[in-house]
Amino acid sequence: MEILPHDLQLYLEDHCDPEPPELQKINRETYLKVLQPHMLSGHYQGRLLSMLSKMIQPRRILEIGTFTGYATICLAEGLTDDGLIHTIEVNHEFEPMLIQHFKSTNVDKKIRLHFGLAEQIIVQMTEENFDIVFIDADKKNNLHYFQLIFDKVRSGGLIIIDNVLWKGKVYGTENDVDTRSIRELNDRLAVDTRVEKLILPVRDGVMVIRKK
Repeated sequence: MEILPHDLQLYLEDHCDPEPPELQKINRETYLKVLQPHMLSGHYQGRLLSMLSKMIQPRRILEIGTFTGYATICLAEGLTDDGLIHTIEVNHEFEPMLIQHFKSTNVDKKIRLHFGLAEQIIVQMTEENFDIVFIDADKKNNLHYFQLIFDKVRSGGLIIIDNVLWKGKVYGTENDVDTRSIRELNDRLAVDTRVEKLILPVRDGVMVIRKK
């Protein structure tokens, strides 16, 4: 889902860095083989994630929601030489595809893939402190994930949350469960003085949060 008009989206993609060939293949394969392929971050959002990661030069990243690994690879592009990204996916059926996708890149050695419930896996990461956390999983739990990882993010680190505009529903009259959950998240973060925050109208809305 993209909030911006299609012709504007195409213009933005034409005027940012090109999509790397390995990511083009992952993009194409996702649309050919996977249900709900629109969940993929895609070219423009992928370059945004890569840029933010390169600006921070993180040593540790946590991603909640791997899907087919596109965003994982984009985030990994900015890791330090000894850096790692831990990525959590609930659907074990993606494992063969993810292994193939990661091996097609030069960052596969920096990726640690976890399968299971994010809450349980995060609790076990007792010794990790993260420079970046990307939350892109089941939307009704976004606020819970934010609360769960907050103390694991260093001061000055980034928390990035996807789909915060939710097809425009958050500023409309819709009142379904997911919309209410995302609206509550946005409202709570808007008044949270522990962080600086900014919603970018990229695809379905990306909130970039800096921990003070």
